[in-house]
Amino acid sequence: MDTAEIMEIALEMAELDEIPGDSAIHVPGKDIKRVLIGIDMWTSELLLARELNYDLVIAHHPPGGVARINFDQVVLRQIQQMTEAGIPPHLAEKALKPRLDVTRANIHTSNYDRFVSAARLMEMPFMNIHLPLDIICRRRFIKAVEDGTKKVTEPLVQHAIDAMNQIPEMKMGMTEPMVHVGSAKNLLGKWIVAMAGGTNGGAGVAKAYFDAGYSTVIYMHLGTADKKELAQYDNAGNLVATGHIASDSVGIAPFVKELRERGLEVTPMSGVFVPE
Repeated sequence: MDTAEIMEIALEMAELDEIPGDSAIHVPGKDIKRVLIGIDMWTSELLLARELNYDLVIAHHPPGGVARINFDQVVLRQIQQMTEAGIPPHLAEKALKPRLDVTRANIHTSNYDRFVSAARLMEMPFMNIHLPLDIICRRRFIKAVEDGTKKVTEPLVQHAIDAMNQIPEMKMGMTEPMVHVGSAKNLLGKWIVAMAGGTNGGAGVAKAYFDAGYSTVIYMHLGTADKKELAQYDNAGNLVATGHIASDSVGIAPFVKELRERGLEVTPMSGVFVPE
């Protein structure tokens, strides 16, 4: 198997037609048999892979290259999520703009060649797969909340948290979903899992969901400044952060299992938890 075939497996699982902006094959490889996969895979992990005779390193987060430069293309997907949730396009665009501006500024100042150039010098096949696995993650969280609350007459936020905690990868992680704004005792109400958009939408996107009638917004993570801003917002409902690392595994683990079923030896590390 080669790196292009491995990328195609991820695209098929996520039902995507092309490689998204935040994913890339940085150093192509073929005859892949042993894979080392993790959330953040940098020079030290590349050296470890070479020392342990792996044929390929797969990172989840973009380590650089075009996946870093084009990261904002994926953040723009949040506008589509918001419009599908009933938010008018012009309000969705305004809501995302603060986070998009920060993302683009960070791209412009980051060293996009650091880890990719190390892989090239080592001739170590290297790729990263971000959005496709985040799409899988979002689907699994949606299903977990749907299944865990459908038999409850008036589900609370806690019911959604309990349901998400039953996902095997979440059980393996060292953190649990946290209510940053609102309360676990509040009614869940109309809810949305706002993931698979590169990063979270910050306070602006959460406000847009609250203003559109959503009582509970589920992010993967939330910064302290955004938390403070939302806590002071009159229309704020409940903001639940599932926890970054364990949540990433919710999307990555099914991909790992699929590669194993196709005959590859895949070793998870750097925050990837794969239930047996």
